[in-house]
Amino acid sequence: MWSDSESRVDYLNYSEVSEMIAEIISNDAMLPTSIGVYGTWGVGKSSMLRLISQELADDRFVVVDFDAWLYQDFDEAKSALMTVIAKSLYAAAPEKYKDQAASFYRRVNKLKVMGIAMDLGALAMGVPTFGGITKGLGALGNIFRGHGDADDVGDVHEAVADGQEQFGGLLKEKEKRNPPEEIEAFREEFANLLETIDRRLVVFVDNLDRCLPGNTIATLEAMRLFLFLPKTAFIVAADEDMIRHSVSKHFSGPGDRHISDYLDKLINVPVRVPKLGLQEVRAYLFMLAASQGGLDISVVEELRIALIERLRRSWSDEPPITIEEVAAILKLPPNHAVLRNLDTMDLVASQLAYAERVQGNPRIVKRLLNVIRMRAAVARRRKMPLDEGLIAKLALFERCTDGEAIRSFGRLVNAAESGKVDLLANLEATLFDNDDAFEEQLPKEWQKHKAFIQDWLKLEPPLGGVDLRAVFYLSRETLPVQSASAGLTPTAIAALEVLRKTVSINSKASKTAIASVDLAEMGDLMDELCASMKRDLNWSKIRSDFRGAVLLAQASPEAHARLIRFVEALPKIPAWMAGLMRDKGQGE
Repeated sequence: MWSDSESRVDYLNYSEVSEMIAEIISNDAMLPTSIGVYGTWGVGKSSMLRLISQELADDRFVVVDFDAWLYQDFDEAKSALMTVIAKSLYAAAPEKYKDQAASFYRRVNKLKVMGIAMDLGALAMGVPTFGGITKGLGALGNIFRGHGDADDVGDVHEAVADGQEQFGGLLKEKEKRNPPEEIEAFREEFANLLETIDRRLVVFVDNLDRCLPGNTIATLEAMRLFLFLPKTAFIVAADEDMIRHSVSKHFSGPGDRHISDYLDKLINVPVRVPKLGLQEVRAYLFMLAASQGGLDISVVEELRIALIERLRRSWSDEPPITIEEVAAILKLPPNHAVLRNLDTMDLVASQLAYAERVQGNPRIVKRLLNVIRMRAAVARRRKMPLDEGLIAKLALFERCTDGEAIRSFGRLVNAAESGKVDLLANLEATLFDNDDAFEEQLPKEWQKHKAFIQDWLKLEPPLGGVDLRAVFYLSRETLPVQSASAGLTPTAIAALEVLRKTVSINSKASKTAIASVDLAEMGDLMDELCASMKRDLNWSKIRSDFRGAVLLAQASPEAHARLIRFVEALPKIPAWMAGLMRDKGQGE
């Protein structure tokens, strides 16, 4: 099995891009800068950030990792980003400059607790923010002029006492400044600190596209306070469409030009994660197989280097690497288990590269391979005579078609004598020379997937005359490949991620996420949340995802009904679950 986490080792020739970005950041003439690493879900944005970070691993840089999603339910985004940067600079400062670094930290704390919240960057850069600045600055001005009340003072003392004793409390200002002057002083002190310690600040902002629109914008606004100061670089990894959606949602539907203007002001250098072709997918699959094969790490690294070098020459007429070449590099004897896995990987590579619902997405590829590996393990335990290639072929069908096509396939298998579907043999017979006959025989539920099915049927092994009952049984017994979230809107998908992480039944973030979802979509959102909960059968203690489901059920009668059906289907309802639903009025 392969973990769904970012990689620090390049399997996909992403290092070409990461090296280019590192060169930009290493050139003082190119600083300050902000770089957007754009790509859709699962394409490897976080891995790209890790590769860039490794290129910058020397004393010239202070590298800060900021996971925007991590702070979403616990801290205000602007405060969190400023605090993380200030702490990192303090930690990096030589001992003789600690006082200066502590002074900057205290200034950050002051801005944070005094509530410069809405438009810090607007004052610093003059970027249009579609209004909203007057209220925030008015309140802040009262405090700076000495009109703050006892609650303001209490907040300041609480913020200082909260784990920051080493910094000695907030600065006592010798002179009162108005908000623009205070922000300018902040920027000046920040620039002076970087100059004094002679370091470049590099901030990696990840998972921004997983945040709710308000948190996304708040993080971008905090970034703007630091932008365009010497020796500073921000690298933001995000799905550009999700960020544009957040801008549109937060600023009440500005035009496309205004959204583009806003993003262009924030991101100087947009870089897209390279789209994978067939050769990249083959290389990725080969490395996944080799890395899990129990082989000597040195030969696996030798293969990685050989594959990367071959990919960098893929523009030429040089042929793709062969299974035989891979086996030779890995020093595999005949009939080695890794060799069989390599054959399976090679068979499915083209489908994984080109199928509309996969398109070489590394995360989807790993998930699909995990499903195949898990089903193969179940087959071995149950002594089912199944080839892993056959398991992979059906898993591909599930991933690349839809529910109607899968159910139709199941009916064909159930109706066939001994599980051997004559239709598949007929389709294979007409596949290469009679397109009309092929289309006439295709079940109506498969018609819209014709192009995929034609390519799919060409994969080994052939299905005509094969008993498919066991492999189809496996597909029902184990984790399904498809995810209902594919049909949800971006807003609902973002809400789903928040609801899965609901830390409290009173979570403001979860309630805000639910409020952002159209009422008509809440039933489907509950279905996906329930499907997610089914994958973890441990109900021994209260769970974050179930808290989210209860909150969603409160907002929609349809979602409520679907949650009730889910709970009633459980073998046993734990006491905490019954109590939670009763307290929130979810019981019947």
